[in-house]
Amino acid sequence: MNLLRLESLLFTWRKSVIGIFILVTLFMAWSASRLQVDAGFNKLLPLEHEYMQTFLDYHKEFGGANRVLVALMTRKGDIFEPTFFSALRKATDEVFFIPGVDRTRVMSLFTPNVRYTEVVEDGIAGGNVIPDDFQGTTRDLQQVKQNIIKAGILGKLVANDFSGALISAQLLEIDPDTGKKLDYIQVASELETKLRQNDTYADFDVHIIGFAKVIGDITEGARHVFLFFVFTLLIITLLVIVYAQSVRLALLPLLSSLVAVIWQLGLLPLLGYGIDPMSILVPFLVFAIGVSHGVQMLSAVRAETFLGADTLTASRFGFRRLFVPGMIALVSDCIGFVTIMLIQIDIIQEMAITAGLGIAMIILTNLFLLPVLLSFADMGGNYHEKLKQRASALASTWRRFSFITRRPVAIPVVLISMLLFVFGLDKAAAIKIGDLHRGVPELRTDSRYNTDTDIITSEFSIGVDVLTTIAETRPEGCIDYESMEHIDRFAWHVLNSQGVQSVTTLPFLVRRINAGWNEGNMKWRVIPQSPSLLAQSLAYVPTSTGLLNSDCSAMPVMIYTDDHKAETINKVISSIQQFIRDNPSETVTFRLATGNVGVMAATNEEVEAAQFPILFYVFGAVIFLCLLTFRSLLATFSIVYPLALVSVLAYALMTWLEIGLKVNTLPVVALGVGIGVDYGIYIYSRLKTVLEEGASLEEACFQTFSTTGFSVIFTGITLAAGVVTWIFSPLKFQADMGILLTFMFLLNMLAAILLIPAWSSIFASKK
Repeated sequence: MNLLRLESLLFTWRKSVIGIFILVTLFMAWSASRLQVDAGFNKLLPLEHEYMQTFLDYHKEFGGANRVLVALMTRKGDIFEPTFFSALRKATDEVFFIPGVDRTRVMSLFTPNVRYTEVVEDGIAGGNVIPDDFQGTTRDLQQVKQNIIKAGILGKLVANDFSGALISAQLLEIDPDTGKKLDYIQVASELETKLRQNDTYADFDVHIIGFAKVIGDITEGARHVFLFFVFTLLIITLLVIVYAQSVRLALLPLLSSLVAVIWQLGLLPLLGYGIDPMSILVPFLVFAIGVSHGVQMLSAVRAETFLGADTLTASRFGFRRLFVPGMIALVSDCIGFVTIMLIQIDIIQEMAITAGLGIAMIILTNLFLLPVLLSFADMGGNYHEKLKQRASALASTWRRFSFITRRPVAIPVVLISMLLFVFGLDKAAAIKIGDLHRGVPELRTDSRYNTDTDIITSEFSIGVDVLTTIAETRPEGCIDYESMEHIDRFAWHVLNSQGVQSVTTLPFLVRRINAGWNEGNMKWRVIPQSPSLLAQSLAYVPTSTGLLNSDCSAMPVMIYTDDHKAETINKVISSIQQFIRDNPSETVTFRLATGNVGVMAATNEEVEAAQFPILFYVFGAVIFLCLLTFRSLLATFSIVYPLALVSVLAYALMTWLEIGLKVNTLPVVALGVGIGVDYGIYIYSRLKTVLEEGASLEEACFQTFSTTGFSVIFTGITLAAGVVTWIFSPLKFQADMGILLTFMFLLNMLAAILLIPAWSSIFASKK
């Protein structure tokens, strides 16, 4: 079906088209009402990465990275008061019975898997740190203090200065009670209501960290962010009204964009998806892109109305003129999002699918519904006069702008852009992959979660960031001296690496127990070479400690890092890999990695590996579509060059602001490509049309600025004004995105407006 037949069909059945859209929108709105928040820890995992294969192989035996830490801290003095232990016992029970907690892996002073060993006259004795007959008497408290020291858990489960104690719990991905995916928001809510907001702990400070708590805090912040969305919508609405000079006209592109968002959200539950709190930006971005394209359609119709056409004729002409460039621009947007599916992480792929669906819906609403709605618009008796007055007022401005096609102006503009490109490349080369700061980067540094993290890391020695390397050997490998000695040397090497706070592993414990069997003499703090002596030491180390599996064929080396900055992770991983290269073993294989730092390391490597292929495919698709449409290398270069410039400068801005390239920011960079190509295609398409009508380049530029260029400038300013409010969001990642999007919206607009005419002038002079 050619374009003219499609146009005839669409406008002949205008009322039927609107009726179909209304019915589908009502259905999609009902479907969207069933949309659930879908947060999951496994969605963050790059499951194809070799580290995550280790994670999946051993997470049932040793736990994974999805844990919760609860610190109960005194406000003065130490923990050795009956009231503290009563509160700690109750808090342990509360955590134990939260849905989704792996009850076999809860650790606290009150759980039976926390034991001590000591040297006695007959050898070694052991028991629970808090004995079964504990009553909270002064004698009991003194005994518990001694047991804590004997167990070696000072700094691990008990604060270094005895000012608090930890409760550690692993979470399951599937709630065993319901058989459904664990509701992390509910877990976070229960942690708050049962612990932090419980009067039982009014005399103590409660600090809670973990993935579930991060999701809970992000979701809580997202509820406040809704106000920013409303404020943004109001700003965009007011500015579109100013541009359209008519409330009724302005509401039409807003309405069509809103319909696209409703369809997008309605499709998600139909396809079996929810919406992740980390993807909360996507619906607004779809709305913003929809408004951007809608204003172009409105501009085209207004231009024809200005020339005296009725609204039906103007709408048909606008549809005919913008269908091809609009389709190319939107397909480019869609490709920009879909290409990020190259990253094998579920949350990114879901984000790509969500955004791709939204762009597909914009194709339907802005290219089909909007021109039909505009054909019914009543411009009013004096609307034509309003258009003439504005055109007359802005004519001198657009005439001065069109001077950019003169070579004395065009050449300096292009040279300045080239200098900026070189500068951007230099700064962009320094961009870091992953987190660049302590704490959770999605939240503000002074957020409650990051404050809790700082307190726990300062009071305890283990930190909250752990990278676990699994030492694989043959069954009963823990009574093989060669294997244990190799693991011990590995652990000692890592302990002395930069960025490592402490290390916990079976050989370290065996050496301490062996010294205990020899009257505590420090010279015997070695690994015994005899299998029987090794077995004697291991008799006091149950599998519940998480230091060995049932047949002793795998022993984790738990490496607690100073933080989870990308630089720290890279240093620790490099140190581990160096030891493995320099110390080959026939009995032991070290496998990276589990723990939250292991997940981050794998994620960072996936993002680093995918960033250039993503840009290659995005730019490749844009170049192909431009060549297919305009059939000109010079035209394609004119459109793609500003796009590349803004992308490079966006990376440079991220370097300057210390925003790492990770799962939250990489999609925004891809979005910048989509927004830029929209502006470029619309401007070049209009410029080419006027040139083909016989106008000079300067006159064609003047007419382009008067219509399409004006709408591009307006759209860039409007969208930037909308997202700039995000800077004040309680969510740090959204504030960062507000800065980046404001920068890209404005710079893409300026680059398209200035560089496409400038390059056209230079290319024209070469003919």
